[in-house]
Amino acid sequence: MKKVILGSLAILALSMSVSCRDAADKAKSATEEAGAALENAGEELKEAGKELEEAGEGAMDAAKEASENAMEAAEDAAESVKEAGQEGMEAAKKAGQDGVDAAKKAGNDVKDAANEAADKASQKAAEVEKAVKH
Repeated sequence: MKKVILGSLAILALSMSVSCRDAADKAKSATEEAGAALENAGEELKEAGKELEEAGEGAMDAAKEASENAMEAAEDAAESVKEAGQEGMEAAKKAGQDGVDAAKKAGNDVKDAANEAADKASQKAAEVEKAVKH
């Protein structure tokens, strides 16, 4: 019976030894897999960081370009307003000068008409005077 008990204990010890080795091998394999997964995750995070950095740089470039375009548009608008103001001033100046010229012409026309009327009146007066004297 001792042999049976000792044999059973030996088998039990042997199976526990194999089981422990299996567990140790599985733990080592799991540790290696976890290490590889962590390394892979680290590389993916590093790559994602690079992509994020590139996207940030792209966004900064786009914002800078949009800002420059807005500044150019504002400068163009200011120049257009300035040109329109210049054209308005020139048109007003020309209209004023045209008004002065028209007023001078009208004044000259009135003066000429008055002189002509005075000449005609003078002629009629001379005719009437002649007719009265004769």
